[in-house]
Amino acid sequence: MSTPDELILEIMTTPEGRRNPYPLYAQLQEQAPIARSELADIWFLARYDDCHNVLRDPRFGKSDPDKPMTLLPGGAPRSRLKFARDSMLLLNPPDHTRLRGLVAREFTPRRVERLRDNVETMCDDILDAIAEAGEVDLMDTLAFPLPVRVIGELLGVPEDERDAFRPLTLAAAKSIEPDVTEEEMVTANAAGQQQADYFTDLIARRQEDPGDDLLSALIELRDGGDRLSQSELIATAILIFAAGFETTTNLIGNTVNTLLRRPDQLAKLRQDPELIPSAIDEVLRFESPVQLDLRVAFEDVQLHSHTIREGDAVITLLAAANRDPSKIDHPNEFDITRSQIPLMSFATGIHYCLGANLARMEGQAVLNKLLNRFNTIELLDTEPAWRDRLTLRGLDQLNVAVG
Repeated sequence: MSTPDELILEIMTTPEGRRNPYPLYAQLQEQAPIARSELADIWFLARYDDCHNVLRDPRFGKSDPDKPMTLLPGGAPRSRLKFARDSMLLLNPPDHTRLRGLVAREFTPRRVERLRDNVETMCDDILDAIAEAGEVDLMDTLAFPLPVRVIGELLGVPEDERDAFRPLTLAAAKSIEPDVTEEEMVTANAAGQQQADYFTDLIARRQEDPGDDLLSALIELRDGGDRLSQSELIATAILIFAAGFETTTNLIGNTVNTLLRRPDQLAKLRQDPELIPSAIDEVLRFESPVQLDLRVAFEDVQLHSHTIREGDAVITLLAAANRDPSKIDHPNEFDITRSQIPLMSFATGIHYCLGANLARMEGQAVLNKLLNRFNTIELLDTEPAWRDRLTLRGLDQLNVAVG
């Protein structure tokens, strides 16, 4: 039997563990659902209720940007990227409360819903090209291009300037991996600075020529005296744009891959398209695009029989929580007919994902369009090609033939 630290190392540092962490999560849930690692003085939580409670507890929050944390032996200290010091993703109240309130005022369900027709049109255009090609890498042809067009239109990033963000976002996102190296942190900071320079220029252009987009609305808030600084505006624009396509790209890829490898579930969905919303939520549960989240204790906290000390780091294993057998029957079975699906994929509490509705809408639209357009979608690879990362988990390639 493996020790908790052996399981954690396998999940966090090995290609095999990252490709399929779920059996290892299950072992943690059985042996040590609350595990204090001796490797780096970090707590790992694997049960739904514990993750849920910590993420909603004001005694936990985001780490001090001036105290970089090393999460694994041999890893680099995870210092906050320079542009991200003012990102609401990494802020605590009261700054987080103020900034999220300002963004939420403009990032409304109504603004998201207005995009639905455009999303379907964009999807049709992409599927035309896929139909003509016959065989494609769905990650390159659909899962990346569609979300980047959608978030680009929402935010106001010109169409011919969006593709450059893919390598920059991938490089910057490496900074949140537990096993990030010093070299990767340097590369991530350089990529983040390029994004910050870009949005500094775009903000200036939008200030001169505002549009009906989210960035123009946020600029108006800043200029209207709503306590939104220039650095916060830049960090917010980067966060919305990068998070708006990176996680949705993974959701689309995970959805198609999971369904194609389960023909019985795909057949049910073709017979009853009303199941599409629950199918997307089941994918979010079963193959979460975001696998974990980090918090720090602001004071001593008693969690069951364990005392988490002030300053201790706590990693909530969101994807493990999604498969907690105490919350959901047969958690390792993929079932699109589930009526109630407890989800940790968007986290919870004050940092609940602001773009959850947008991600769901895009996933549902893509799935509906794919099933309507193609009678057959066949996998061309025996094994899925997972990207060698854990925090943001998704496919590197998804080669299919359509007909």
